[in-house]
Amino acid sequence: MTATVEGIGKEASAGAAARVRPSLGSKIVGSLGGGLVRFFLVLVGLFWLVPTVGLLLSSLRTPEDMSASGWWTVLSKPSQLTLGSYQKLLENGDITHSLLNTVLITVPATVLVVVIGSLAGYAFAWMEFPGRDWWFLGVVSLLVVPVQVALIPIAELFGKVGLFGSILGVILFHVGFGLPFAVFLLRNFFAEIPRELLEAARLDGAGELRLFARVVMPLGGPAIASLGIFQFLWVWNDLLVALVFTKSGSQPITVALQTQVRQFGNNIDVLAPGAFLSMAVPLAVFFAFQRQFVSGVMAGAVK
Repeated sequence: MTATVEGIGKEASAGAAARVRPSLGSKIVGSLGGGLVRFFLVLVGLFWLVPTVGLLLSSLRTPEDMSASGWWTVLSKPSQLTLGSYQKLLENGDITHSLLNTVLITVPATVLVVVIGSLAGYAFAWMEFPGRDWWFLGVVSLLVVPVQVALIPIAELFGKVGLFGSILGVILFHVGFGLPFAVFLLRNFFAEIPRELLEAARLDGAGELRLFARVVMPLGGPAIASLGIFQFLWVWNDLLVALVFTKSGSQPITVALQTQVRQFGNNIDVLAPGAFLSMAVPLAVFFAFQRQFVSGVMAGAVK
């Protein structure tokens, strides 16, 4: 009898819920999920790409054409397009050398942060040692330290040890400030790996390094790829640290372009292709690892 009453009550509740009409707000939200919103998002994306397209077309025009009209005139006069600016860019020793310096700074700074951050993240997640949690809190607290606070003390330190103005000094600075975020991100990701999986590998005779290389690293691939993208973009596009710690022979492309801007009227044909190349490389890296980046973000959201 009680079960019958409960069943009737549930059916009545379900019927009442079905008779409730959707509110105006829910109708608006439901309509926003249709083609109108997609069309609007496509327009926003195209509008966001306008500066990039304009920079690309400007880099393919002569200085005379750039001075006479805007880049959009290329759409009606494609004969203005030329590779002369890129040829002149490759003949500019300062720009080509700064591009090489940017690669020499960005690649080691990214690789070192990924490798050291992965090892430290695994240690904080699965290895027992005295004061582990306190050490991790100390690392996390470094995330709130702004870069500007450390510029002068580290510049004085690098000057005493002979690293000021060198590429190695810039790399060490980026590694030092990139590691706290790397350790925080990877530790939290590695901690979500099932303990049973690690215990099974240990029972099979796997040591900590083998366990890290064969089990943790493949499972943490999306998070590691996301970290690598963040670090690469940060170091490649950095200007502040490079302005402080580099000299004429070690400056990256950001500083070289900033120097060229001072003579904007005389070298616009170098600035446009140089700026586009400086922007195109990180974009290519992002799109190359886009799938891993999205997987890492979604995995972190689900967990």
